[in-house]
Amino acid sequence: MSGNYLEFDFQIEPLQPASEILIAELGCLGFESFVENEDGVTAYIPVEEYEDDLLTNVHILQSEEVKITYEQKEIERINWNEEWEKNFTPILVDDICSVRAPFHPRPEVEFDIVIEPKMSFGTGHHATTHMMIQHILKNDWEGKRVLDMGCGTGVLAILAAMKGAKRIDAIDIDNWCYLNTLENVAKNECDHIQVEEGGAELLDESRSYDMILANINRNILLRDLPEYIQCLNENGSIFLSGFYSEDLPVIQKTCEKLDLEFVEHLERSNWVAAKFSR
Repeated sequence: MSGNYLEFDFQIEPLQPASEILIAELGCLGFESFVENEDGVTAYIPVEEYEDDLLTNVHILQSEEVKITYEQKEIERINWNEEWEKNFTPILVDDICSVRAPFHPRPEVEFDIVIEPKMSFGTGHHATTHMMIQHILKNDWEGKRVLDMGCGTGVLAILAAMKGAKRIDAIDIDNWCYLNTLENVAKNECDHIQVEEGGAELLDESRSYDMILANINRNILLRDLPEYIQCLNENGSIFLSGFYSEDLPVIQKTCEKLDLEFVEHLERSNWVAAKFSR
C-alpha cells in the first residue's frame, strides 16, 4: 500500500447544484475530502480505493444539463489537518462576526464562531454562507424558535444561538455534515441546538418555527419549500440562499404562491440570499 492519493480536479458548468450533487455521489464511492473553488471541485481518494470504472457510477457525470470535465494525478500521502491549517483562513463578516478554526487566534469581535474545517460546507468562505451570516446579524433572534435546514458545519445555527435564539433544530442529509455540526455545536457550547440527520421528511405540522434558514440550492428549495412553510409560524421569517441572482424571480414566485412576502435580498458574486416573511 502506497498511502498515496488520486487528486481529481473537476471543472463544472454551471456550478450549482451540480457541485453539491457531485460531492454527494463521490462521497458514497470512497472519496475522502473535497475542496470547492470558483470553477468546480477538487476531490481526493486513496489510490487503493480507486478502480478504473469507478466514475461510471457517478450519474451527474452523464447528465446532459451540465458540463463536467476533469483531470487526475497521483499525489503523495496528505496530512489533512496540516492541509486545512495551511489553506483555511479565518473570515470576518461586517467587523462583527468571525468564523475561524481552533488554531487561529481569537479576534476582538462580538460573535466568535469556532469550527473544525473538515469536509462539510458552511465555513463562511462561500458567498451564500457569508450573506446568510449578514442576514442573521441584522435581524432579531432573541427568544426565537429556529430551523437551520441543510446546516453544513452548523455555523448559522451557532450564530443564531449566540444572537439569543431559545431553541434551534439543525438538520442535514449528509452524515459528515451531521457529525461535524455536532462537534461544532459542542465546541461553541450551544447546548440548545438539536442536530438531526435527514431531509425535509423530518418536518411535519408538529414542528413550529419563528425563523427558518435554508442555504441549500435552487432545486431543493423549490421542491421542499411547502414542507418548510408548514412549520413557519405566523409573522415568521424564512431566509433562503444557494441560488444565483437569475433564479430569484422563480424563488419569489414560488414563495408568493405559499403566501410569503418578499422583504429584501443580498447579492454577492452573483449569489443571492433572500428574506421572506409570513
